[in-house]
Amino acid sequence: MRIPRLVVHELSSRRAGPFSFQLGAGECLVVMGKSGSGKTVLLRLLADLDASSSGTVVLDGTSRASWPAPAWRRKVVYQAAEPAWWAPVVRMHFDGCDLARVELMLAAVGLPPSMLDAEVIHLSTGERQRLALLRSLARNPSVLLLDEPTAALDRETTLAYEDLVRQQLQQGMAAIWVTHSHEQATRVAHRQLEMANRSLEGQ
Repeated sequence: MRIPRLVVHELSSRRAGPFSFQLGAGECLVVMGKSGSGKTVLLRLLADLDASSSGTVVLDGTSRASWPAPAWRRKVVYQAAEPAWWAPVVRMHFDGCDLARVELMLAAVGLPPSMLDAEVIHLSTGERQRLALLRSLARNPSVLLLDEPTAALDRETTLAYEDLVRQQLQQGMAAIWVTHSHEQATRVAHRQLEMANRSLEGQ
């Protein structure tokens, strides 16, 4: 019997839950719901970014309790709608990564190789959103948690972004994608759940 990539059981905090569901390798689960319904809380709980949670999360058969927190967050990567940048130049965020692969991904989302030498302060919101995806993918996560990741992108760039994520799914990565766009959900989701009153309907 194949082990699910991610198993979530009774995961909760004072802010939301409990959540229970499974996610297979190569699967994209889309979570929709009104603003403030608990979607971001769910992603942060999965990434172990919020203290005082209860329940269990298991990655590839190993409980999160067995992982050091930094190691878990490298495998279960949370990408906020407006991700943080901690160094002044883009390239500094890709230390230790395969830059040849990064340059291929840059081209896939319509960015030139010179973007690696750009100063973060001069980037547009859309450029930062695309580079944040590349920063996440360059670390080969097992599960990618995407929080409205294409909100600042035009349709053509959004489709390119989706295609790049789809390629990684085909290689076994799993994803949970929060979006308000029903059109996007239809394109990217293998399965959809609705967040309401800080719990998932149909989980």
